[in-house]
Amino acid sequence: MSLERHRDVGAYALGVLDEAEAFHFEDHLMECPRCSSQVTEFGPVTRQLMLYRQATPRSVHPAAGPGARLLDRLLGEVLARRRARRRRLLYAVAATAVAVVAGPWVTLAALGGEPAGTRIEATDPRSGVWARVTAEDTASGSRVELKVADGAGPRVCRLVAVGHDGSEETLATWAVPRHDARETTVEGSAALHPGQIDRYEVRTAAGERLVALDPP
Repeated sequence: MSLERHRDVGAYALGVLDEAEAFHFEDHLMECPRCSSQVTEFGPVTRQLMLYRQATPRSVHPAAGPGARLLDRLLGEVLARRRARRRRLLYAVAATAVAVVAGPWVTLAALGGEPAGTRIEATDPRSGVWARVTAEDTASGSRVELKVADGAGPRVCRLVAVGHDGSEETLATWAVPRHDARETTVEGSAALHPGQIDRYEVRTAAGERLVALDPP
């Protein structure tokens, strides 16, 4: 395999490959665990660039330095995430204190370590794919965690958010290993807020819908 194909991983994760190049790279992803792992690792970088894109007017040159409003917005995202983690930690500590009196079952229920936010899950009877989405509202849209079990690999899949207005946004891309039904966790972000999203869909790279998740 050419080294050039491995070097495309960053461009693919950031969505700058053209359609034909992306198609060929997705074929490569199904056979290359290293590149599959690196695509997932690019998630945080992709989210930060999305925040930059959302906060930057079209008239601003791409090479311009970030202004105070953008920095304030990014700092706000970081602080919001830290506050959420602190709240979960405080709840866990309080639950532990209650469990001293109430017994060990309270501890098991309270310290599950699940992220905050709206959670929905579904299993498609045709594909057999199970997925669970946890969506958290943010200042810039949504932060999403996906857990998915799909034993029909190898294939490249995407999590797509479909808005009430019919618009679509790809939140995450990952590669399913060959015949591996273990649970996979990926993270993504959307410009749409949770209340603007009609449903989430897990699709193959070719566009086949594997499972749909409808918020309550």
